[in-house]
Amino acid sequence: MEKKAVVLLADGFEDVEAITPADYLQRAGIEVTTVSISQSQIVTSRWGGVKLLASTTIAEFIKVSAKEKIEWDAVICPGGMPGAANLAASGEVSELLKKMSANNKLICAICAAPVIVLSPLGLIKNKKFTCYPGMEEKAQEGVWQNERVVVDGNIITSRAAGTTGEFAVAIIEKLLDKETAKKIADTVLLQI
Repeated sequence: MEKKAVVLLADGFEDVEAITPADYLQRAGIEVTTVSISQSQIVTSRWGGVKLLASTTIAEFIKVSAKEKIEWDAVICPGGMPGAANLAASGEVSELLKKMSANNKLICAICAAPVIVLSPLGLIKNKKFTCYPGMEEKAQEGVWQNERVVVDGNIITSRAAGTTGEFAVAIIEKLLDKETAKKIADTVLLQI
């Protein structure tokens, strides 16, 4: 069965932290859907605000997923500000993350997102995690690790745009296997 991942997008997200995981996962044969928390067109935090067209909006995503009984294997929350704060402010995002966590699905967050999005929902409580340097002080009840990527059960976290390739490969390894993850890393000349 093909694995399915969703990348959540909000205005002000960090370009690399969303696009790189989406690209690497697709290269590995994982179906990736980009989901905007508002309108289909989202503005990134870099390059003067690149406009990206998401696959769907969160309202439509939730409706179609429920109607067609689609099971998602992973959700990815990019960082960037105010992107991470915008994700955290969305009740639909919170409900989706809590539901996926309750079903032991993979919850992945990078940069500010582990602290801004996951921590207030209790999703890193007693879990090892990492995040953008300095953000760890704002985390609630997580066990911060000074690592580039941290995997603890169904939670994968990473530090910043410079660790995005490693983050994506860790997601692939967890969803598929180590061999496929290494193949993708080798294909893009990622040094891990």
